Amino acid sequence: MIFDDPSLIVVIAVLAVAAALLVWLSLTMASAEGAVSRVTRASLNNLILETQTDQEMSQFTRMKRIERIHKVQKLIADRYATSGSCMFFRISCNVLDGVLVMCIASLCGAPLWLELVCGVLFALIVAVVSVLVRPRAVGALKPVDIMIKHAGVITVASALTPFARVGGQNGQKRRRESELSDDEELEKLQMEQGKAMIDRLVEANDFDPETSEMLRNVLKLSDTLTREIMVPRTDMICIGKEQTLVSMLKLCSRSGFSRVPVIGEDVDDLIGVAYLKDAVRATAFNPAAGERTVDSIVRDPLLVPESKPVDDLFHQMQRLRQHAAIVVDEYGGIAGLVTIEDTIEQIVGELEDEHDRTQHAEPVQIGERKWSMPARTPIADLEEIFEIDIDEDDVDTVFGLLTKLLGQVPIVGASAVTRGLRLTAVDSAGRRKKVSTIVVEPANAEHDDDGEPDTQAEQDEAENKEQ
Repeated sequence: MIFDDPSLIVVIAVLAVAAALLVWLSLTMASAEGAVSRVTRASLNNLILETQTDQEMSQFTRMKRIERIHKVQKLIADRYATSGSCMFFRISCNVLDGVLVMCIASLCGAPLWLELVCGVLFALIVAVVSVLVRPRAVGALKPVDIMIKHAGVITVASALTPFARVGGQNGQKRRRESELSDDEELEKLQMEQGKAMIDRLVEANDFDPETSEMLRNVLKLSDTLTREIMVPRTDMICIGKEQTLVSMLKLCSRSGFSRVPVIGEDVDDLIGVAYLKDAVRATAFNPAAGERTVDSIVRDPLLVPESKPVDDLFHQMQRLRQHAAIVVDEYGGIAGLVTIEDTIEQIVGELEDEHDRTQHAEPVQIGERKWSMPARTPIADLEEIFEIDIDEDDVDTVFGLLTKLLGQVPIVGASAVTRGLRLTAVDSAGRRKKVSTIVVEPANAEHDDDGEPDTQAEQDEAENKEQ
């Protein structure tokens, strides 16, 4: 009997302990393999600062922890080689586990077929344990903690596998060719993994479609630039610095905007931004203040580059408590205007309030030779309805035609005449209050009192054109 030989029992016990240690090492290497690709240099630098300023930690503990962090920094300096070393040891441990179990079965006097069965069966058990424990998932959730905890073991594994650096050098070469830094490449990888995870959750019906779309939009914020969501300078509603507060109140009332850029000679001569609440505060209890100029209430604008990612723009506006910013191009000129609502719309979609109206899909006849047309109505439809030839090659829509005739962005009440037709902006839609409906009628037609623009509205428009 084998149990009568104490030395044989000791050998079997040693092999069993070695097999258990190899199982632990395999799981550890698996978790490290999942963690090493998710640790950034910035997170480690921040952790060092936190450790150095932690007053509750003893000096000895602090120095030991900082030493471990320095080891992790060396490991992620060549994260591809470190990951390769972890993978090599994980596979080697799994193979050696089966070999050790076969040796134990052989020492126990088992036949060859039973030795093979024991080795395969133990390998399957280790595989089941790996699935249940999910060491890679743990490494992905807490990468910094895993790397610091097992920094010594991973360092030894990397030192024993110098051939893994060959694969690491190839990875570094591919990274240089992609012109991305190590942390940027890691961030890009995590972003792609996040999008893939959302897609899997949607396919499994774990998320509402609208919620999943919002999550996708959040992940896209860093890829979206400010120039893609801003209101271009051609669509900006501005006011001259010499105009009165009364004129500004009228402009805000008709345009629907509460923040208006104040300019000098042109848009590039930006003075600042005027707020409707400041104008109301100045004139509410002092009507005579209405004759003050707009530059008396102007505020310094927030300037942002057009190449700024939307997520950075949102956090900056949130931190500075600014709801509107002026976008500048690479030459310092004014490119447009952006609001914090524009950034939020990238996540939740179009924002509308109770004052917003939905424009009609087709032109509607509202009187004799009087039509209400959506702003995007093609000029060809206008020509067909009134049987005339507009002959404007540089504009395609009724809104574009009115904009060209006015020489500025039209607001509600704006009116102009061309080819014997009067075009009048009568309605706005959307949060940006862009004109959505234009009434077209013969220029000699009388204006009635059914809510359409009257003579006073035209006079206000003339005042704005002088501005």
